[in-house]
Amino acid sequence: MSADRRGTGHGGTRGNGRDDQRQGQRDSKGRQRSAARTRGETHRSAQAPGERRRRTDPARTAAYDVLRQVDGSDAYANLVLPPLLRERRIAGRDAAFATELAYGTLRLRGRYDAILARCVTRPLDQLDPEVLDVLRLGTHQLLGMRVPSHAAVSETVALARDRVGAGPAQMVNAVLRAVGRTPLEDWLARLTEEAPDTVTGLATVGSHPVWIARALREALAGHGRGPDEIADLLEADNAAPRVTLVARPGLAAPDVLQEQAHGADVRLEPGRWAPTALVLAGGSDPAALPAVADARAGVQDEGSQLVTLALAGAPLDGTDARWLDLCAGPGGKAALLAALGGERGATLVANEVQPHRARLVERALRAVPDGVVERVRTGDGREVGTEEPAAYDRVLVDAPCTGLGALRRRPESRWRRTPADLGTLTVLQRELLASALDAVRPGGVVAYVTCSPHLAETRLVVDDVLRRRDDAERIDARSAVRDALVPGADIDLGASDGGAHGLDVQLWPHVHGTDAMHLTLLRRRG
Repeated sequence: MSADRRGTGHGGTRGNGRDDQRQGQRDSKGRQRSAARTRGETHRSAQAPGERRRRTDPARTAAYDVLRQVDGSDAYANLVLPPLLRERRIAGRDAAFATELAYGTLRLRGRYDAILARCVTRPLDQLDPEVLDVLRLGTHQLLGMRVPSHAAVSETVALARDRVGAGPAQMVNAVLRAVGRTPLEDWLARLTEEAPDTVTGLATVGSHPVWIARALREALAGHGRGPDEIADLLEADNAAPRVTLVARPGLAAPDVLQEQAHGADVRLEPGRWAPTALVLAGGSDPAALPAVADARAGVQDEGSQLVTLALAGAPLDGTDARWLDLCAGPGGKAALLAALGGERGATLVANEVQPHRARLVERALRAVPDGVVERVRTGDGREVGTEEPAAYDRVLVDAPCTGLGALRRRPESRWRRTPADLGTLTVLQRELLASALDAVRPGGVVAYVTCSPHLAETRLVVDDVLRRRDDAERIDARSAVRDALVPGADIDLGASDGGAHGLDVQLWPHVHGTDAMHLTLLRRRG
């Protein structure tokens, strides 16, 4: 029954009902007034209509703040983001969103800058850094995440208004709409077509500085792989790495970690290569495992574990009682060496030049039984060979390097490194390797390790040091790595040139799923 029929059914109108209320809510021109205005509440927002947008959500704000610290303070995202999320109580899906937004934007910055340069009317270096970071975040949401276009634009505009002002927010709105009108595949095709050469095109699409892309391509060829693998390598650098744990022998067996994981609702899978490795599935917090919390286990890339296991298992002549980690900070390899040495009756000296990193080493070693760690030494590794000549049976030189093999973990590093860094670093690497060869006894073994595949930091450093002395020689690192593998594993270490360089090992993210760790094993002759 209609309202009118309900009213006339009682023989009249609703004299004091809704019609009277509506009549009282009309203004002098007969227009309907809101209830608030009828009550005399005529307060207006102090903001213009375009400024009344709510503030952006905490996840996007957190990602923006990470980018600003990375750019403004040379901070590392992996050190800034976790405490920021805890401080702001951002967890669950919001934390995962903030993590992908921050890390993904940093990894693909080069690609996004190339796209933005085609949508902005002035050079990007003339934009305020804060505005550019907002544009990068919006572009990643549009082209690199499953965020609806309208939400990516509107939320990023809100972020811009909140952090850089209403004027820049209008420009952000226009630019992001221009970005979103072209699908990612079309953008990538355009960037490739407009590049002056193949490597530059791959570098732009793959979001690496051109000099790094060229160096990695040369490294692939120099270490026995095809240079045409460069596209796969660049793509692997842009993929978020899975978290890998190390079960330190004698301290935490893999099956014990599995039991703890089950109790903490954490899922672990066996590593692909190292018998000590377990891969964390999903976004679980490794610190939820008691063995990780008390340093019987830890977070360590599987490639890092593998080169450490190879050193510990490499054949040597004579005693095997005293080991040295020459560049031990922050302590992951030292902790694994100490655990292995403890099972075999060997002791470890861990040297680190930076006092704050030496404290990290001490913390990483805290679960090792008394008597295994001889000391954590704070000093210059270049002086150890002179101060303690021929004093060690095994020596690890995990040399400071450009870190080009770990770009997937520290995506901001690719934008900070320059070719000029190689000059200083390669001098230091030569001096550290020479010191290690002086510190090892005749018949002992030195492992030269970098988390960079760059030929200037790997093959050329070793060649130059060996050229200057006649008491050291390369030994077969490939056999040592294969002997350290999970039983039944078959690892592709690339083609061997049949010479001394063919004894070295170079791991790759796109082939092995590890950081691009390099390993050369050297024996000191008597």
